[in-house]
Amino acid sequence: MRFPESFLHFIWQFRLFQALNLFCTTGESLSIQAVGMPNKNAGPDFTQAKLSIGGHIWVGDVEIHLKSSDWFLHGHQDDSGYDAVILHVVYEHDRQIYRKDGSEIPVLILKELFPESLLIHYEGLVNSVHTFPCEKLIHGIDAVIVNGVLSRMMITRLAQKSEQVFEHLAKVNGDWESTFYHFLAKSFGFKVNAIPFELLAASLPLSVIRKHLDHPLQVEALVFGQAGFLSATFKDTYPRELKKEYRFLQKKYGLIPIGVAAWRFLRMRPQNFPTLRLAQFCALLLKSDRLFSKVMELEELPELKTLLQNLPVNPYWTTHYHFHKEAKKVEIQLGTGSVFHLIINAICLFVSAYGKYSDQPDLINRGLQLLEETPAESNVITRSYQQAGVRIDNAFFSQAVLQINKYYCAQKKCLNCGIGIKILNQ
Repeated sequence: MRFPESFLHFIWQFRLFQALNLFCTTGESLSIQAVGMPNKNAGPDFTQAKLSIGGHIWVGDVEIHLKSSDWFLHGHQDDSGYDAVILHVVYEHDRQIYRKDGSEIPVLILKELFPESLLIHYEGLVNSVHTFPCEKLIHGIDAVIVNGVLSRMMITRLAQKSEQVFEHLAKVNGDWESTFYHFLAKSFGFKVNAIPFELLAASLPLSVIRKHLDHPLQVEALVFGQAGFLSATFKDTYPRELKKEYRFLQKKYGLIPIGVAAWRFLRMRPQNFPTLRLAQFCALLLKSDRLFSKVMELEELPELKTLLQNLPVNPYWTTHYHFHKEAKKVEIQLGTGSVFHLIINAICLFVSAYGKYSDQPDLINRGLQLLEETPAESNVITRSYQQAGVRIDNAFFSQAVLQINKYYCAQKKCLNCGIGIKILNQ
């Protein structure tokens, strides 16, 4: 047997087996009126199945295994949650199973009931050496089906990320501004420095920053100091002033910096160095107090882009990528791609999350609409799907592709994916 148990779940759920003139191992006739509902929680694999066994109607659970003896391997004999199993579906039958009351559980053997070609197709899909399993097949699937699956992926992605927002919101007693500050910082780290940016936000409360918004140097000192970049000896006036301010503020608020070793510079373009990102982060905090409230006021994409552009970044960074080396000329404003990254990963998320939290469907729709208006992300993953024939017209679909790749394609869960199911059903 070269396939997982989930393959048999797939066969059973979609009735991809010869379903006429079925018999249990006991010789009793079997008629399937309803295969039941897949159970994603603890307990039998399918619930609410309706079967006719030996002319009698049974309603209950169905358990599926590769071998009958797996019942004991999984410890079901000691679990009362399996007392309502009315049918044991297996690929091979090597042991009879009984309920706790001594009654025998009927068994259906699938081994000879589905075409071998189906297994061959499945193995070819999950054993593919391509970028993702159906890379060479997805172009043959109707775009309506693909888009439908991707749309569900995007809704799931927003729901998952919204739950993360709500978890953090609970930790800060419902403070949306602080929660937005935390997730905005994480987004400023992009992928490489997301964790240290998140640690920075956790170590430097927004309430502290707010007290110094009238003094840009102090805000910059707090951010760079907490990031761990002010522990060295400097020759330039600007970092020396930052260090002086930070020493005072650190003692005042009892701050503990996260340590400079957390930040990643290696194999990065200078424009993406964390020092420059921190300077831009400071500038955005200084540009607009109560950023979350501001974001909720701005309904159009151009307005949100304007919020993230023309930031009052300290002039020092026009000739520096970090504190210890001067550069000829540095572009200190966020690039277009970076602006869209923040809109996708922070702003759209929070507009939708707040809409769900406050039961305002129009806000949820606004968040989705903003994603549809924002250009698609371009990276190794999205490009591989585009080359395979998937249309990714905007950020809604690029985010959906990232979701399906992470939770289905990379894990080869083709049997749980609408596209994979369609390919196998063909």
